[in-house]
Amino acid sequence: MTNDQIGGLAPDPPGPGFRLPRWLLPLVVAALLGQMAVAMVTTAVQQTPTVDEPVYVGTAAVYLREHSLRLNPEHPPLGKLVVAVGVASAGPRFDASFRGDQGQVGRHLLYGSGNDPGRLMLWARLPVIALTLLFGLVVFAFARDLAGPAGGLVALALYVFTPDVIAHGSLATLDVPTAGFLLTSVWLLWRARRRPGRYLAPAGAALGAALATKMSALPAVPVLLVLAGVAAGSWRPGGRRRAVTGAAAVAAVAVAVVWAAYLVVDPRLRRPPPESVPAVHGLRALLVRAMPFPGAYRDGMRIQFAFEDRPWQGFLFGDLYTGSRWYYLPAALLVKTPLGLMLLAAAGAGALLAVRRLRPAAVYVLAPAAVVLVAAMQGSRDLGTRYALCVPVFGAVAAGCAVVPRGRWAPAVAGALALWVAVGSGRTFPYYLPYANEAFGGPSRTHLLLHDSNVDWGQDLGRLAARLHGRYAGQQVWLVYKGSGVPSYYGIRARDPRTVPPGRVHGLLVVSDSAAAKARGRLAVLLAGSRAVDDVGHSITIYRR
Repeated sequence: MTNDQIGGLAPDPPGPGFRLPRWLLPLVVAALLGQMAVAMVTTAVQQTPTVDEPVYVGTAAVYLREHSLRLNPEHPPLGKLVVAVGVASAGPRFDASFRGDQGQVGRHLLYGSGNDPGRLMLWARLPVIALTLLFGLVVFAFARDLAGPAGGLVALALYVFTPDVIAHGSLATLDVPTAGFLLTSVWLLWRARRRPGRYLAPAGAALGAALATKMSALPAVPVLLVLAGVAAGSWRPGGRRRAVTGAAAVAAVAVAVVWAAYLVVDPRLRRPPPESVPAVHGLRALLVRAMPFPGAYRDGMRIQFAFEDRPWQGFLFGDLYTGSRWYYLPAALLVKTPLGLMLLAAAGAGALLAVRRLRPAAVYVLAPAAVVLVAAMQGSRDLGTRYALCVPVFGAVAAGCAVVPRGRWAPAVAGALALWVAVGSGRTFPYYLPYANEAFGGPSRTHLLLHDSNVDWGQDLGRLAARLHGRYAGQQVWLVYKGSGVPSYYGIRARDPRTVPPGRVHGLLVVSDSAAAKARGRLAVLLAGSRAVDDVGHSITIYRR
């Protein structure tokens, strides 16, 4: 009797009657990843800095020049170290004498230090783009292990054409790296069922990388440690001891990776000033003290808890509100996930639960993303699907399993739905951030349903400048811009209409869609007396007044 039979695990399936010549499969994979690379690089070149990117780029520069953890302590350093690879390659001028908060440091580096912000941002984004492509290989490999080559190709096609993945994978931010490292850890744990000695330590390293990138990965830790125990052989003789040892090994490696990320930045592990770190009490305080991570990590947890206590504004289906709604993320994902991906992921989840040989994999594919999503739904920041980016990433792997149930039409239907996703992705190119699926009217209508990083994250300032200089040259411009870019750098000469009486505002009124969604008071009066005449990138609307 084999180990797999002892554990109730069937051998990985070769795939449902789908065969490609051996030489053709890597070419198809390379073509899919190649088009994704083109889409992401094009997007990275055309978009100006989003709200969060200057913070991460400025922090990366401080890591390189000062070896200090003083900026952006609310996030662990690994994701910014990835960005730092690109920043170091760009070789920007760095003004060590400048002092300000993390946003000001980033904007000064981009716009006030003699650097070319477009070039610097492209270099900062390239390492994240490279990681996003590597995670595509993980998606393919995981789905191929479960469903054969057909499943692997379907999963990869859905991944590379999902607008949210392309959008955030082309930015110098932390969301795609976190989701990708979690997926990599789960895939390695799945492989560790047969060869725990080979795969448990790399799985722990990938889990540690996720935790060292963003704290939103923490809720997945208990699930992954249970999976590590199963993979170590809880069903073999001496199973309990094996399970505990395997889970402990994964945990130890993950903790070591987190410590290493901090030590690479600052071997002395200097922490933020105590007065800048909010106090937490009760269960939160116990949780923070229990974490086996550096003090700077635990300080970051305290800052994150303080963020959760703020009254953030949300916007959902045209309704502006203060606070959070538990159903915000599922609703936002319903708008921003391609319909083909949702249908195939649902079918794949059904296959994982119904097909005997796939059933052991169901907890690996479905549980981690579900736990992260449920934890994110408890948060107070209804700001975007990027907080649940693991859902479409893991969903692509689940979707690959839709080809497994026997039936002559299953591969054809899966291929047709994947093609539908590809066509929809092509139609939204290169405006991936404001994507909405066909059921909700496409990207031109997303701003009526959602706001912030779902639509308008400040990414279109450069496109706005080109539009104003071309189509509206010489006209009076009034601007309400939400973002971290500096309009004057791009040659935009505009005044803030909220600083003068409404009767004096005439000409072009340019408003970021997130600002329009939250318009109250004077801005609401101005918009009521204006008519929309143009839009830029589906994120900024030009009105005439």
